[in-house]
Amino acid sequence: MIKLDGTENKGNLGANALLAVSLANARGRGHRTASSRCGSTSRKGREPVMPVPMMNVINGGAHADNSLDVQEFMIIPVGAPTFSEALRYGAEIFHTLKGILKEKKLTTAVGDEGGFAPNLSSNEAGIKVIIQAVEKAGYKLGKQIYLGMDVAASEFYKKNKYDLHGEGRKFTSRRVREVLRQARGQVSDHQHRRRHGRAGLGTAGRR
Repeated sequence: MIKLDGTENKGNLGANALLAVSLANARGRGHRTASSRCGSTSRKGREPVMPVPMMNVINGGAHADNSLDVQEFMIIPVGAPTFSEALRYGAEIFHTLKGILKEKKLTTAVGDEGGFAPNLSSNEAGIKVIIQAVEKAGYKLGKQIYLGMDVAASEFYKKNKYDLHGEGRKFTSRRVREVLRQARGQVSDHQHRRRHGRAGLGTAGRR
């Protein structure tokens, strides 16, 4: 499939098509060898393990009709001891997030992939409200829960600029990387302040 696609980023066939065919191939190989699907794809001699789920809790970009340019804001329950516990962590945070959005008079309708699709003032505001939900649900950011984003930047790349239409800002390639690094740093700083009894999340990349 890689040869058939012929690109470095799977741009011709696309990730969804490649994944579906890969899973079908793994299932067929598992039937042929009388092993489970996990067993057919795991390394020899290694016990198969369930992956850590990445849960899409806020949608934007092409997946939602709202003000957010970033496509997916995710929570990743890395501190859960089992897959079922990870699922519980995610469900509790998801429903806590719903309550927070309701309190803020924001919509709790969902986008194309099941995350909430509120109109927020910025993409950073999406990060902030998820952090609020994680902490209100009783979990520790950076220990039990990590944050993740699928920015899908190619969706808002127009005329050689990254156009954050919802925020009215445009960036060069170099600048958008800096903004994303700053956002990551702001989350890390927030975790540090929480550990030392100080709250608050600063503003990243407001230039």
